[in-house]
Amino acid sequence: MSTALATPPEPAPVARVSQPPLTNTLLLAGACGVLLLGPLAFGAVESWSIFSLEACSMLALSVWAYRQWSNRQLNVSDHVLYRPMGVFLLLVLVQWLAGTTAYRLVTYSHLLLYAAYGMLVFVVTQSLRRYTHFELMAKLFTWYGAVVAAFAVLQGIAPNGKLYWTWGLEQGGSIYGPYVNHNHYAGLMEMLTPFPLVLAVTQFTNGNRKIAMAGIAALMAASIFLSGSRGGMAAFVAQMVVLSVLLVRKRKGGWKQPLVLGAFLAVVIAFLVWLGGNELTRRLVSIHSEAREELSGGVRLSIDRDCLRMLVKRPFLGWGLGTFPIVYPEFRSFYSTFFVNQAHNDYLQLLVETGLAGFLIAVWFLVLVFRKAAGKLTNWTETATGAMTVAALLGCVGILVHSFLDFNLQIPANAALFYVLCAIAASAPVQESTRRRVLRRHNLVVQPNLENTAI
Repeated sequence: MSTALATPPEPAPVARVSQPPLTNTLLLAGACGVLLLGPLAFGAVESWSIFSLEACSMLALSVWAYRQWSNRQLNVSDHVLYRPMGVFLLLVLVQWLAGTTAYRLVTYSHLLLYAAYGMLVFVVTQSLRRYTHFELMAKLFTWYGAVVAAFAVLQGIAPNGKLYWTWGLEQGGSIYGPYVNHNHYAGLMEMLTPFPLVLAVTQFTNGNRKIAMAGIAALMAASIFLSGSRGGMAAFVAQMVVLSVLLVRKRKGGWKQPLVLGAFLAVVIAFLVWLGGNELTRRLVSIHSEAREELSGGVRLSIDRDCLRMLVKRPFLGWGLGTFPIVYPEFRSFYSTFFVNQAHNDYLQLLVETGLAGFLIAVWFLVLVFRKAAGKLTNWTETATGAMTVAALLGCVGILVHSFLDFNLQIPANAALFYVLCAIAASAPVQESTRRRVLRRHNLVVQPNLENTAI
């Protein structure tokens, strides 16, 4: 008996050496830093900010590769979204190399940008190995969103027509927060608001922290309405419908989760009434008349029709990624003194630029996201993987609804975050001990066990 006690079985050290927890955490934090700095740089739409996004993505991938080389072994976890993203990259390569694009230089620059999105997705998915990583991302997105939303509301109260009250606009715009276009600010908040909201309705917070998370989510959601973005408002409503359905289908937790959601919506409405005033009321009332005007022959509907005529000319491979503003003047059916740089509909622009081939790849991509996410919704309020899946999925739903009316996926900062959220939603579940879930259910603090956690 003494011998058995003196020689306990030794844990296998291989996984811990090849994938150090601290290194994974730092790498994940670095990738998140790239994602969260993009919106602060006006959405990463300037040449310098696009280069910074691409360079930092390459740096993150290089750090991951160096870690693999230093460990003398290649440890790569497969992910279901690598395939459609790789095939789409191959399609754009064909456009560029075969010369089927209307402007090779523009397609090449967008190819580099899309590769940067892929690098960030790869680094994040290779680094998400522990349940504490999910919690880290949720907290980062929550507090970042709170700061940006507070700044946007403050700037909305005391605007001077300049970004950060400092940089003037050269070509006009509708400033809100760090974005030139209020619709793109709304797109960012659509992706970030679900994180504090999911923390508030799950077992990851309790007492005052639950109230704090609901308050932060209310601030972020209210800023979507205060920005005046019609697409953002519609997207947020769609997100709340999906979240309500998930809570009803869960059938556990009694009245607590619906009560938290109801209180959250009440706080949002109260906040809007307090700060929005007559201006928000006029904006909401105008939605019906503006929508009717668009349906009866407005500019956006005309652009949609023109896009279909463009698609007929090149139905399979399209005109080339990023070439819409170059090709569109030839097909424009109305007079305007403004330069139409985007289709204001991400789906139609994808069809125009990459044809039916690119659109089918996108459908494949989204089907995989929703199918894999659906398999992790059991007890999602009790597990870190399930909670992060729902938060990421709600963010994706918001952008997908908004994309019918605007072009958030043409804004690098928003597009990068969208792809990462899709990857999180479709990631394989991370094992979490039953003891941790039981303790959390009883609102007890659990310290992570780094030695026994699967990496």
